[in-house]
Amino acid sequence: MTDFFSLAGKTAVITGSSRGIGRAIAEAMAAAGARVVVSSRKAEACEPVAESIRSAGGTATVIPCNISREEDRERLIAGAQEAFGRVDILVLNAASNPVYGPMAEVSDEAFDKIIANNVRANMKLALATIPEMVARKDGAVIIISSIAGMRGSRNLGTYAISKAADFQLARNLAVEYSRHNVRINCIAPGLIKTDFARALWEDDRNRALVERLTPAGRIGEPHDIAGIAVFLASPAARFVTGQTIVADGGVTIADVF
Repeated sequence: MTDFFSLAGKTAVITGSSRGIGRAIAEAMAAAGARVVVSSRKAEACEPVAESIRSAGGTATVIPCNISREEDRERLIAGAQEAFGRVDILVLNAASNPVYGPMAEVSDEAFDKIIANNVRANMKLALATIPEMVARKDGAVIIISSIAGMRGSRNLGTYAISKAADFQLARNLAVEYSRHNVRINCIAPGLIKTDFARALWEDDRNRALVERLTPAGRIGEPHDIAGIAVFLASPAARFVTGQTIVADGGVTIADVF
């Protein structure tokens, strides 16, 4: 059974992995045996994660990448291939959300940034990595989306649009590449205690409301998502593709009345 969830001999590239969900995934995949490329915009922010993995007996390197820049995206994939010879697992976790409020207040510049970073960058990185997976007849791409893409939103409208688009991106890529044993899936977390979502959970009233409406009675922690990513990257998920796995403590299935 342990072989079902082993990532031994695999190389995993994880964007936005200097903290939060990305860091938890990087550490979990390393613990499962993967060689890990830790990546975010600044190398110095990634080094503590890589050192944590190495201290635990794992293998990790740091390759900084601003996902909005094509040259950075190319450098990330090329650097991973140079360091470890291959990319078996691509986790697309980095995202942007520079606005909070109704869509009427979202500027064109902010809208374009959100779509570019949360959708187009994911597509470009996936398409840059998938060909070598196709050649080996093995690979996994995991997009970290959000339950925001499943519901209407008063204050996160454009972000929600981008996350809904990620669901479809995974479905489209799965239809194109699953016959080559390349699996593309999404994870849709609910509210997770990360710096990225701080505005949503740090307010005591808002957090109390979310906890009251969540069947699990709490908001999520980054490690609640990490195990799902390991599963999707592992042989245990070899027949799972084009899917979105929701991890929200039951928020989206709850009867609020």
